[in-house]
Amino acid sequence: MTNYIIIALCIIIILSYFFDITSKYSKIPGVLLLILLGITIRIIVNKTGFFVPNMEPVLPVIGTLGLILIVMEASLDLKLNKEKKVIIFKSILSAVVLFIVFVAVGAYILTSFYEIPIKTSLLNSIPLAIISSAVAIPAAINLKKEDKEFVIYESSFSDILGILLFDFIIIDHLSISNGVLNLFFDGFLTLIISIITTVALAFLLHKTTHHVNYVVIMTSIILIYVLAKLIHLPAMLLILIFGLALSNHKFLNIPYIRDFIDFEKFKTDIKSFKSIAGELTFLVRSFFFILFGYYTKINELFSLQNLLLSLIIVGFVLLIRWLFFKRVIKKDISPLFFYAPRGLITILLFLSIPEIHRIGLVNEGVVTQVIFISILVLTPGNIFNKNDIIDIDLENTDEDKGTIEL
Repeated sequence: MTNYIIIALCIIIILSYFFDITSKYSKIPGVLLLILLGITIRIIVNKTGFFVPNMEPVLPVIGTLGLILIVMEASLDLKLNKEKKVIIFKSILSAVVLFIVFVAVGAYILTSFYEIPIKTSLLNSIPLAIISSAVAIPAAINLKKEDKEFVIYESSFSDILGILLFDFIIIDHLSISNGVLNLFFDGFLTLIISIITTVALAFLLHKTTHHVNYVVIMTSIILIYVLAKLIHLPAMLLILIFGLALSNHKFLNIPYIRDFIDFEKFKTDIKSFKSIAGELTFLVRSFFFILFGYYTKINELFSLQNLLLSLIIVGFVLLIRWLFFKRVIKKDISPLFFYAPRGLITILLFLSIPEIHRIGLVNEGVVTQVIFISILVLTPGNIFNKNDIIDIDLENTDEDKGTIEL
């Protein structure tokens, strides 16, 4: 039995790698193929009667690990400089405005037409309003550099905003003003913790000579993230700041600090760390979406009763996105218009809704269909993407240009 399990795991990893490579040519998002692979495995298991232990309780754990690694890997790719101020502003504006509009309209419909309490309405609207960085970032790998960075910033901040607001609403505050005050305090506290954590882990990354190094750093990051979540801090902001600090270490390349840090070695350390993070992210992401597909209820996926609502939700997401890009950003909407998938974070937050706030209208079947349809929408985005040129990493040429003031 052990040998068969090992063979199955190896085949799954190889297939995931194959999907990752061929998605550039097939234009089908690799995430969608992973979910379909999970569904196929479930069908085969049901037909053959092969025993598979219940892994469903592990799904949120793998999902959280995947979210941390994906955001960290993506932030390690982001370079901050004067030329990127506009794209950063536009991507964050897109994440904030589209999120607020969706939640506001969703909560209004649920409270006005279905007489559902405002707190329950907000908790059920937020998961569906978030762009999943776990899906969007890997799918954007073939976009041109500027568009890929837009997707990374937009989806990462959409995750952060969604988690932050969800946690804010789910906690019972004495008053709204007290809650807002706590929110700003938590944000400031997270920023301080992020700076201290980044300095400590960067020092560990640079100075430690033990052969086991990167795994300890990643474990420390995950531990700090979970501890921050336990005390209801915006933990995803911590991960983003850590990655941005490492990827933009050239800002610290000044005379006084240069006496303590060998920046040439530090640059090599970061590249090695990024490589290990990428490999680990690939594994965790692959197993999460395969497990998600495996535990997807086929009858709910093809439920016509839920399909109309799911299509309306995805259609509304695309409508407000189109209007925002056309009227506010005034940017060519293709292919970024299609990059608003729901996914990992939608699942995690939906599962976190207390039973007392669950409603029949927004059920597991609707959430599953919205995720599938929004991922399918990525396919035309890949088809309309005309970028076939591999971006060249100019990090080495930028290192010698000195600090750029933002």
